[in-house]
Amino acid sequence: MRLAEVSHPATGAYVALETLIGLRFPASQLQLTRRNRALSALAGPNKANFRGRGIDFEEVRSYQPGDDIRTIDWRVTARTGSAHTKVFREERERPVLVVVDQRGSQFFGSQHCFKSVLAAHLAGLLAWSALGNGDRVGGLVFNDSRHREVRPRRSRKTVLTILSQIEAFNHRLPIANDDGNSLAGILDTLRRIARPGTSIYLVSDFYGAEDPAVREHLFRLAQHSEITALACSDPLETALPPPGRYAITDGQQRSELLTGDRHLRQQYQQEQETRIAALGTDLQRLGIPLLHASTGESPFLLLQRYFGEQRR
Repeated sequence: MRLAEVSHPATGAYVALETLIGLRFPASQLQLTRRNRALSALAGPNKANFRGRGIDFEEVRSYQPGDDIRTIDWRVTARTGSAHTKVFREERERPVLVVVDQRGSQFFGSQHCFKSVLAAHLAGLLAWSALGNGDRVGGLVFNDSRHREVRPRRSRKTVLTILSQIEAFNHRLPIANDDGNSLAGILDTLRRIARPGTSIYLVSDFYGAEDPAVREHLFRLAQHSEITALACSDPLETALPPPGRYAITDGQQRSELLTGDRHLRQQYQQEQETRIAALGTDLQRLGIPLLHASTGESPFLLLQRYFGEQRR
């Protein structure tokens, strides 16, 4: 897949496996270990992530203003009479888990593609980039009724398995929403399979995130894992179109959307803005950066903004 192609939004109601495989080439320009200042700012001033087995001890040096007081080496400090802190370095190889939401709420789009396709493209780019960095890559793909786990391994075959599962779940849409898999339930599963030090990329529209259980699971995960949230959305979700009569369909039934009521449009926009703001506030309190991905924008350019190779 040429760079010029991925500079445009993803397209279609369904994703093709060959397209996800083709993302391997543009993904080579992403470095997930390079979390730039813009991404760090999204995490807020209070980072809840606890460094688990994803780091190695490197040395002890004199404490400097701005160092985390939790890393102070009290034994060396007591022995020398001056504050010293421990310095850690990240492991070269770390487990990466790409969590991909393919629930019914993702089967929606008004312009270039459905949110489910956007999520698939983001997941494909993340998986290929992690593998290219030498990380062990795993996945968790879910919809309203089932999920599939792929254990982290450093192999191209594992990434292909993840992408195949994404395509399979994507092509099952739309499915009956029987509330079998809530976002809280999937995060509970994620807590079971994510090991300390894991880097987690959670790709979802985060419908159901207002559940207190979701915040509790994210809090527990953030204590020992590095989480990055990518929220998929469509322009029509944030604001209704201008006053008029619009034909809408779910692929099986056809209906009309009337947007002539100004009060209705304002109320709809306010409710959506409140939901998005609440999600951002909750994640920032946990030190989890939130990236906003839109079906009207290129998923590659979004990731390049935060994980692109640094120019010298």
